[in-house]
Amino acid sequence: MENLSFKAMVVREGEGKVFTRSIETRSIKELPPGDVLVKVLYSSVNYKDALSASGNRGVTRNFPHTPGIDAAGIVAESTSTDFSKGDEVLVTGYDLGMNTSGGFAEYIRVPASWVVRLPARLTMKESMIYGTAGFTAALSVLKLTEAGVKPGEGEVLVTGASGGVGSIALRILAKLGYTLVAAAGMMDESDYQQAAEELKKLGAARVIPAAEVDDTSGKLMLKEKWRGVVDTVGGSVLSTVVKETRYLGVVTTCGNVGGHELNLNVYPFILRGVSLIGVDSVECPMGVRLAVWAKLAGEWKPADLQALTSEISLGELEQRIQLLLAKKSKGRAVLKI
Repeated sequence: MENLSFKAMVVREGEGKVFTRSIETRSIKELPPGDVLVKVLYSSVNYKDALSASGNRGVTRNFPHTPGIDAAGIVAESTSTDFSKGDEVLVTGYDLGMNTSGGFAEYIRVPASWVVRLPARLTMKESMIYGTAGFTAALSVLKLTEAGVKPGEGEVLVTGASGGVGSIALRILAKLGYTLVAAAGMMDESDYQQAAEELKKLGAARVIPAAEVDDTSGKLMLKEKWRGVVDTVGGSVLSTVVKETRYLGVVTTCGNVGGHELNLNVYPFILRGVSLIGVDSVECPMGVRLAVWAKLAGEWKPADLQALTSEISLGELEQRIQLLLAKKSKGRAVLKI
């Protein structure tokens, strides 16, 4: 199959470090070495993909490159005894779409250790409705529950709730019975009323503007509010919600769209016993990865999972990337190859 051609988005670096994106024809022999060749049927579009597609060296070092940190499809070839031709599989995390040719293409080739067999009760499209965003949301929920945050103990806040991770975290937590507050949208959320209506449909008991969790007073501590927090934003928002978290409360953090620096003091930790827990979906151990996917396919699966997404084609991918870069995207977009 080495001479087989296929379509893919390719990002190229031009003169003056100007990056361009286009749909090109590639061949299998151009893919990196790996144990498993997958014919991709679905991918999804994440903020990290938009960064890679725009030449962000913190995500992707070498160009030309095909982004796409998620992929679901059918095994076309395998040198691993763990997978056979025709198996339905998914790949999220690791180096896919970062410095390894990713899921914005009809084929990927990866190590067998990156591949997850598609769980029962989950279609390939549904796995990509989740994608890295849904997997990260589920990991955040897992961290909260493992840290002892239970339904009925107080409000749980989800920041960046209009985004991919936040919207899925809301649905999972709502299904588990938590009382939820959603911080409306990303940092530049403008259409608050529409966002509030949508977030309440996803399970939020109430919705607050993002500005309410972006304190600029410089105070070392703020009034106690949250039993738990799923923060997807980082920066000043993360600093604010840590200072607002109740005694023995728990905050998980998984994103940096609001900034990578954290201006904090020790008082929330030594006076209130607040726990701040990092969530990493890239190098998550396979045992945990499989357990989380099993929950996403079973007890944590929202009844209206399809409602969380829109479906786009390779030709519509550029528009979605632009929305992500402008921080104006809402919900999830599934890429049908």
